[in-house]
Amino acid sequence: MKRHALASSIIAALSTTYASSALADDAVNTATPVVVVSASRTEQLSFDLPASIDVIDASRIGAAQPRVNASEALAAVPGLVAQNRQNYAQDLQISSRGFGARSAFGVRGVRLIADGVPATMPDGQGQAATFDLDMAERIEVLRGPFSALYGNHSGGVIQLFTRDPKGAPELEFNVSAGSYGSRKTDLNASGSAGGVGYLLDASRFDTDGYRSHSAATRDQAYAKLTFVTSATSRLVLTAGGLRQNDTQDPLGVTWATWQRDPRAGEIDTTDPQTPQRTFAERYDTRKSIKHQQLGATWEQRFGDDRLRMTAYVGNRRVIQYQSFSQGFQAPPSHSGGVVDFERDFHGIDANWSMPRPFLDGTLRSTFGIEAGASDDERKGYENFIGSQFGVRGRLRRDEQDDVKNLDPYAQFEWERDAWVLSAGLRHSRVTFDVDDRFLANGNDSGSVSYRHTTPLLGVLYKLNPGLNLYASAARGFETPTLSEVFYSGAGSGFNFSLAPAQSTHLELGVKAMPMDAVRINAAVFQVKTSDELVVDSSSGGRTSYRNASATLRQGLELSADADWRRNWSGRLALSVLRAVYDEGFGAVLAGSRLPGVPNASLYGELAWKDAAERYGAALETIANTKLYPDDANQANPAPGYAIANLRVQARQQFGGWRVQEYARVNNLLDRGYIGSVIVGDSNRRYYEAAPGRNWVLGASVQYRF
Repeated sequence: MKRHALASSIIAALSTTYASSALADDAVNTATPVVVVSASRTEQLSFDLPASIDVIDASRIGAAQPRVNASEALAAVPGLVAQNRQNYAQDLQISSRGFGARSAFGVRGVRLIADGVPATMPDGQGQAATFDLDMAERIEVLRGPFSALYGNHSGGVIQLFTRDPKGAPELEFNVSAGSYGSRKTDLNASGSAGGVGYLLDASRFDTDGYRSHSAATRDQAYAKLTFVTSATSRLVLTAGGLRQNDTQDPLGVTWATWQRDPRAGEIDTTDPQTPQRTFAERYDTRKSIKHQQLGATWEQRFGDDRLRMTAYVGNRRVIQYQSFSQGFQAPPSHSGGVVDFERDFHGIDANWSMPRPFLDGTLRSTFGIEAGASDDERKGYENFIGSQFGVRGRLRRDEQDDVKNLDPYAQFEWERDAWVLSAGLRHSRVTFDVDDRFLANGNDSGSVSYRHTTPLLGVLYKLNPGLNLYASAARGFETPTLSEVFYSGAGSGFNFSLAPAQSTHLELGVKAMPMDAVRINAAVFQVKTSDELVVDSSSGGRTSYRNASATLRQGLELSADADWRRNWSGRLALSVLRAVYDEGFGAVLAGSRLPGVPNASLYGELAWKDAAERYGAALETIANTKLYPDDANQANPAPGYAIANLRVQARQQFGGWRVQEYARVNNLLDRGYIGSVIVGDSNRRYYEAAPGRNWVLGASVQYRF
């Protein structure tokens, strides 16, 4: 029945979209020319690039949303699956064309960048929670071959740009509240004068959590200063901070528990004293995060040439209490259930861009170098003292973990008449160094270095002013992340023998504007990967990995946008993906589907606003097919689902005051479904439930002086 419901939802969304001439929201890829920088590192019209790239602007990011999770806005992007795990201890689960779907926590396989500062570390692990959505001007989402030019773990690129402060001073206050005790307040100020601009933002988010043991408090702050130092130069300084104290981790649950009570935690049957206590409660699973960073970008123009240099530095402190069922029988190699690390990170990215006449056309060249480093002081402790669990016990791990990358790169684009030819080359070197200072279980010190050269070729042909055809190809790679080399298959010792996964990307696409205010993008693609990194075993928060056989991803992405009579709009974003193991390994048969990857995803929207844009409303549809939580596809798959969301908003202007209100109801029909899965959990606690019908109300007041 759920499969039929999904099919009906897809057919209805397609019919609605095309019956209204592919009505589109002007917040995403309208027919208005959209300028992007992610694909070529210089300002280009997205319509004229041989790449799959979507732009989510501020109106979409704040479309009757509390701006807590990037998944709120990313749902409208084809090829991207962004899941709110209802677990603020583990961040969002984001995958691009299947890359990153098996991440146990945070984001891997997809590169995250904010105002030029990476939110992804040199090893490939990133944190979307560091994005300040309140100040976002736009988010660019790059997929396919062009994303490989960002180096290691670039199955896709998500780049956030905050707005530049302009004009008279402004002060704004936002407040929202919703289901499960969720509430957020935000205060920001901006303005500019005499070539100096400022942007300041601070927010607090609290929630009791939908799932058992999932309460969280998040404090976030962001500052941006801009200086016009001359007619040809500009300096931008940014600072950001994130703090989460004792964020509860609800863990995953088994299939039986999800069917019995989606909000419940998994009962710890090994605890005879309190037989109804969950694993999360027994071990008080939680995480505390303190993250801060500084960035500086200098841009200087020399005629048509441009020099851009970005430098950043930051610190991240994490203390996490995990659940283990071994209890007192933990082996000598056991590193403990408490993770405690402090990370210092820094890096630079400098590039020179120059356009030149060449062969009766224009050649735009960019030469650059990127370098980054993260240094971890990491300790591990037992998570019990005597018979009490969830407390820091004896030291079981003490080490220094360093990861560095050095990546020179070059990109070229030659345009003549109807032809645009693109090429790029990047050479990446990523080095891991481990200095083990806890020798009671042996010395695990060591190092490993990975090198890879990434080439890119692309061509676009302008068939007519409203129709572009393109093709592109590239080679990409993914090293293991630092957390993925922590344990060997036996659960002890670093696994320096892991090889990087290497991939070959091919894409064919069309970009069309068949009529005024209508835009259609479509792409077909194939990705072949060797030495795919997969879960070897996973239990109680400790996961080890291995290299598997080849994988194959083949898919189609389609998006359609337009406006109709300036009052109605709509959007369709459809993804179809066949992601399978091309060769078998172990108990996994050839043709088994990659875990955590749905075969199809859909976003549809129909929106209305009055002529003066004082009022608006929209109906959204989000649908995904089933997905498996294990490589062998033997466990119960998370069923496919289709949900509907409704939003309304209003705006008033009173002199220098602007007031806005909104209301949103998500999962309007109260569907029960699994929002995300924990891939490969050895205890079969794969499933993370999504909320039923839930609501949020919000309002903002802004004053311009």
